[in-house]
Amino acid sequence: MTSAELRRRLIRPGLRAVPTPRANPFALGYLALLLGTTLYARFGDPETVHRLQALSSTDAHNLLAHPALSLVGSGLWVAGPVWMPYFWAFALTVAPLERRIGGLRALGVFAAGHVVATLLSQTVVVAAVATDRAETGLLDAMDIGVSYGVLASLGALAGLLGPLGRRVALGAGLALIGHQVVSDPDLVTSVGHPAALAVGVALWPLLRGRGPRGPRRAPVRARARSRVAPTEG
Repeated sequence: MTSAELRRRLIRPGLRAVPTPRANPFALGYLALLLGTTLYARFGDPETVHRLQALSSTDAHNLLAHPALSLVGSGLWVAGPVWMPYFWAFALTVAPLERRIGGLRALGVFAAGHVVATLLSQTVVVAAVATDRAETGLLDAMDIGVSYGVLASLGALAGLLGPLGRRVALGAGLALIGHQVVSDPDLVTSVGHPAALAVGVALWPLLRGRGPRGPRRAPVRARARSRVAPTEG
């Protein structure tokens, strides 16, 4: 392979895949927000941080008391003290999805996965507590983070890839879900993670063939006509 072919086949596509502010304002802006809240959670007043996160939690009690605040607030934090894994998660899921469908639609996919998976998982929690299959403390268990939105983005992205890429993306999503179920069998995420991936897959018919919005181009016929100079008789 010559150097020109190497640049054409590997280097240039790789550079185009790197998130940039122009191509990925939503993904990079969200990552910057998460970095800010992560740093605040690490260095801020512990009592204030705990109070804010408890208020943002999408546990069953918070969803009944202030659903909008908890649904929005829970997406402002990462689950844990480390931010860097979310950079790679966004770079491999949200950013390529945004490049294909635009920032507003990528935000819609992310929000749909976050909201639907949260509501479904907490409904299962309430049902499990009501039937004495789970302890009542689960109704107040802290539930924050952006994993549902990331998995929904991965599921949606899979539908925009070729057959091989689609299998790889869905296989990676299922592997992550399986690892979580085996290593940390938590009822909330065991329901929420596969539900979020399914939300992204369910959006395939709405996303295929719909690229990012841009300035409308003049009709081809009109452009071609404008190139022909009028002749004098």
